[in-house]
Amino acid sequence: MRRKLIKTSTVPISLNHLLTGQLKYLNQHFDVIGVSSNGEDLKEVEKREKIKIIKIEMSRHIALFKDCKSLLDLYYFLKKEKPFIIHSITPKAGLLSMIAGKLAGIPIRMHTFTGLIFPSRTGFMQKLLIGTDRLLCACATHVYPEGEGVKKDLMNYNITKKPLKILANGNVNGIDVNFFDPTLYNDIEKNLIRSGLHINSEDFVFVFIGRLVSDKGINELIEAFNKMAEFHTKIKLLLIGPMETALDPLLPSTIKTIEIHKQIISIGWQSDVRPYFAISDALVFPSYREGFPNVVMQAGAMGLPAIVTDINGCNEIIKEGENGIIIPSKSSKELKEKMELLLTDKELYSNLKLKAREMITSRYEQKLVWEALLAEYHLLEKEYVQKRS
Repeated sequence: MRRKLIKTSTVPISLNHLLTGQLKYLNQHFDVIGVSSNGEDLKEVEKREKIKIIKIEMSRHIALFKDCKSLLDLYYFLKKEKPFIIHSITPKAGLLSMIAGKLAGIPIRMHTFTGLIFPSRTGFMQKLLIGTDRLLCACATHVYPEGEGVKKDLMNYNITKKPLKILANGNVNGIDVNFFDPTLYNDIEKNLIRSGLHINSEDFVFVFIGRLVSDKGINELIEAFNKMAEFHTKIKLLLIGPMETALDPLLPSTIKTIEIHKQIISIGWQSDVRPYFAISDALVFPSYREGFPNVVMQAGAMGLPAIVTDINGCNEIIKEGENGIIIPSKSSKELKEKMELLLTDKELYSNLKLKAREMITSRYEQKLVWEALLAEYHLLEKEYVQKRS
């Protein structure tokens, strides 16, 4: 009889996009159940991964009444299903799943920290977030940072005394290097895409993919590009992602520049970002904080060098002077200088581009991550059985 494995995330988009293919792979070895809040993404997960899904509403933000209800719903669900392993990957789902899992007596309770919020907060909010992460870890049996940067933060803030293990070379799902492959797009296709976006063949295209919010460094990016464009007419900035105005909105001046600047092209969220990587020359990702950003790996797999900030994940994927450039966060001046460097130093650009894909495929190919995760599950299963015997 196969054991049950439950994977939880706060919102369904995380199960859908962060764990693409992984759940189907694991379902060959366990009876996998995906748990998250309701949404269209859950239907996609069920259809693509061919697993059972359960809707349990969870709020991404602090909402005491809703959180208590979610905790009870998770507890009763776990008591009914009796899984052997519960594994969470996002903050609120992690906190609720680990508490509910402990109360329900689930043998193996795993949480992966894909990113930490508290290092970028101060005062009471930081103390509150540290407290909830400590509670999460106290209720978990095993804790996994997604990368070295996250591991260091967990240790520096004394979040847990439990062993912290990074699986494979980091990241929760690795990257499908056959899917993210620049050879899938020929010159005719790329020219058609460029033409549709009014990008000339001689334009150097910087691309950003992600939410258009302050924490992603968009204010600095727009400021840097705006100044750069005063002297360089054959450049474009391609922005791909939703603009979120409710939380962490951009400066009004940034929004206005995006709307009126002739060399900035903002096309919103796209379900398939590969065509836009294919027509771009470099990724710019000036985020303030990350866990282990998929977009940087995706860009590398598509053969793009990247300019990233010196933050968790980014400074592990990108090696300075090898497959990209690392800059301090929140510095539009530094960002502008390095963007101009990529544009003008042809030899540097060629060398970075030459190594971009190989440095991703050799370290983060999806199969490596999946096999490491499966091996960890089997190891924990074996250790548990030995302790009980």
